[in-house]
Amino acid sequence: MSIQSPGLFIAFEGGDGAGKSTQAAQLAAALESLGLSVLRTREPGGTPIGEKLRSLVLDHGHGTIDARTEALMFAASRAAHASQIIRPALAEGKVVITDRYIDSSVAYQGAGRDLGTDGVRTLNEWATEGLLPDLTVLLDVDPLQGRERRTAGDAAEDRLESEPDAFHARIRAAFLALAEARPTAYLVLPAKSPIDELAARILERVQSLLAERLVGERP
Repeated sequence: MSIQSPGLFIAFEGGDGAGKSTQAAQLAAALESLGLSVLRTREPGGTPIGEKLRSLVLDHGHGTIDARTEALMFAASRAAHASQIIRPALAEGKVVITDRYIDSSVAYQGAGRDLGTDGVRTLNEWATEGLLPDLTVLLDVDPLQGRERRTAGDAAEDRLESEPDAFHARIRAAFLALAEARPTAYLVLPAKSPIDELAARILERVQSLLAERLVGERP
C-alpha cells in the first residue's frame, strides 16, 4: 500500500570511495519497498546541462580548469538541479536522495582548493535559493582507504579523485567540521562499517524523520 508522505530531502556526502552511491541505492530500494515515492539523483548532474557540466569538470582531457571556474561550474549544475529536479519532486511529496550536494563544493572547492568555505557556501546557497537537505548522511572515509576502494580492479580515477592525498585530507576535515557545526542535521557514519549495517542505520534515521514529518502534517 502506498504511503502518503510529505517531501523529504536526503543528501549523501563524503570523500571519494566512501560508498555514497551504494548506500543511496540501498536507501532508495528500502523506501520504495515501503511504498514511498523516491527520486534518486546525483551531482554534478541530474539534468541535461548538469550532465554536460559533469563531464567537463570531472573527465580528464578538457585542459586546465582553475579553482574558481571549477566552483562556478559545480554551482551552475547545482542551480539547474535544485530548480528543475529537486524542488518539483519535493513538491510532489517524494523522498529525494542525492549523491552529493552543497557540502561537496564547500569541502572540495572551499577547503580542497583553498577558495574559502564561507564564500563557496554563499555562492551555492544563492544558486539553490537556500534549498538545504532535511538530513545529510556523511560517510566518513580515510583518504588512503578511499583511494584503495576507488582504484580497485581496473577503475580509473577522475580529475578530482586523482588529486594528492593532502587534498583529500583537507576535504575530509571540512566534511567533519560541517557536521560538527550542525549535528542534528547530520548522520555521520564510518564508511568502513559493513554495508548492511550502514544501510540499516541510515534507514532507521530516515524513517524517524518521516514519522516526525507525518505527525507534523496531521491536523
